[in-house]
Amino acid sequence: MNALLRPLLSGYLARLLEELRRRGFRGTLLVMQSSGGVAGVEQAVERPAAFIESGPAAGAVAAAYFSRLMGVEHAVGFDMGGTTAKAVAVVGGEPLVVGEYEVGGRAHMGRKLRGSGYPVRYPFIDLVEVSAGGGSIAWVDAGGALRVGPVSAGSDPGPACYGRGGREPTVTDAQLVLGRLPEALAGGVLRLRRDLALEALTGLGEKLGMDLVEAAAAVVRIANTIMARALRIVTVERGYDPRRFTLYAYGGAGPLHAAELAGELGMERVVVPPMPGVFSALGLLLTDYRHDLHAAVARAAGEVSEEELDRVFESLAEKALAMLRAEGVPGNKIVMTRSLEMRYMGQAYSITVPYRGSLGEAVEEFHRLHEARYGYRLREAPVFIVAARLTAYGRTGKPRLPQGEPRPHRPEPRGRRRVYFEEAGWVEAPVYWRPLLRPGAEITGPAVVEEEDSTVLVPPGHAARVDGLYALHIERV
Repeated sequence: MNALLRPLLSGYLARLLEELRRRGFRGTLLVMQSSGGVAGVEQAVERPAAFIESGPAAGAVAAAYFSRLMGVEHAVGFDMGGTTAKAVAVVGGEPLVVGEYEVGGRAHMGRKLRGSGYPVRYPFIDLVEVSAGGGSIAWVDAGGALRVGPVSAGSDPGPACYGRGGREPTVTDAQLVLGRLPEALAGGVLRLRRDLALEALTGLGEKLGMDLVEAAAAVVRIANTIMARALRIVTVERGYDPRRFTLYAYGGAGPLHAAELAGELGMERVVVPPMPGVFSALGLLLTDYRHDLHAAVARAAGEVSEEELDRVFESLAEKALAMLRAEGVPGNKIVMTRSLEMRYMGQAYSITVPYRGSLGEAVEEFHRLHEARYGYRLREAPVFIVAARLTAYGRTGKPRLPQGEPRPHRPEPRGRRRVYFEEAGWVEAPVYWRPLLRPGAEITGPAVVEEEDSTVLVPPGHAARVDGLYALHIERV
């Protein structure tokens, strides 16, 4: 994979850096990795396979940062855009990371089919992606059933309501028909054509034997079902109870679906951060330098001494230190963590376990994690150490986020419009402009909160409040 990607990425980065210099840029160009850390251009060119899934990783970093600020132990980052929706679990303020992934493989019901792609042995934030976005097309299959995705209208021509030539009904068209979206997006740059959305959904409803509103509600319901599957994979299938998690919703379309998704999984709270439509871009500014190194051990835990492991980790640390210093990271900003990749003898999959100097504690932690994820432990079975892994961080300065003192108050809506909810039908819902909401603002659903880069839906039976970080918290009353 590195050999395949190196000419492409090196050429792209060279052109980008040249143009930046021409425009007067004198800083350091950093590139996001699939692990959630950044590295210099030289590292990106040397091992481009470590940078494949870098875009979604940035959103996961931002969700983890906000969860730490808020003291949230268990969180799920939910990113919904125009074509796909992505989910990642954040535990203890850190996104879950796996030691390898497959590139270009097939997926089924949100799960990667092992062996269908090209294996890459680099750390990768444990993201699950499903084909459900604002542009996902709704269609009727040969058996007469309603389907949503995986085909998407994309941004060009986009949903029918964009007025750019699209004719197929999409999730965005359904939300517009249900009154949940405004007449314009992106500060008025994109005007939405309700008449075109009505036309597209009417045709779909006729095929299904439904009226217009029933068809639109069904499209949203199926899209939510698909996205809920991704949330279950990163929680239930990783050994976690989703009811303990807070859902962080971002992306242009994420906040529109988040409260309904949280209700389906029993999550008590949704957090919509400031500027959710560009939240992943904020993640690029919040991340640190990161380098991951590993060395094969390939022996049973009982055959390895702690002194031997220390020598392996010290050798890896020397390499990582040289890499960070070459990137200009001062010594007092460097932090390193150790872990062991372990499995039961004969297993084809492994679990990464923190290593704090005690091999006995690491083995016990492996048993615990294995039981949490797979439902059982083999106490008498020998534990096999696949590899020693060292992660080196170079801490960076973080941007100062706006903060305010919450003062409880009821803001004035800037208008009202008819919005459809399956549990309540059509209701006159207040519409709020989010840039005017100050910390402490309290809103009772049903309501719609609009901003330039996203729209937030507060369903009936829910309430929302703005905290000191200008994040919007939505909870069931």
